[in-house]
Amino acid sequence: MLIKSQLIAEISQHLSHLPEKDIALSVNSIIEQMSEKLSQGGRIEIRGFGSFCLHYRPPRKAHNPKTGEKLVTQPKYAVHFKPGKELREHVNASRDIPLQDTNMGDADDAD
Repeated sequence: MLIKSQLIAEISQHLSHLPEKDIALSVNSIIEQMSEKLSQGGRIEIRGFGSFCLHYRPPRKAHNPKTGEKLVTQPKYAVHFKPGKELREHVNASRDIPLQDTNMGDADDAD
């Protein structure tokens, strides 16, 4: 996990000629602009990285697991991130852990 303060510190190491205060201001400004655009129903696309958009979640039937009370949830929007091709390829190429097969049972195991 990478938290915002760690991101700022890492960028500051790479751009040592810039004050960390300016980098923090830039990172906070980018996040603020992205949040504002999404809250207005907009879409954000960063080529090579991915895109952010809103997905509508309609009301649904649910229950309170503690009391068992049945209820209907409120409709809402959820932020959806779709990684770009370059990001997907970079992540998959850099993984030291081999991808696991999604098949739970192998035909070879059946005797």
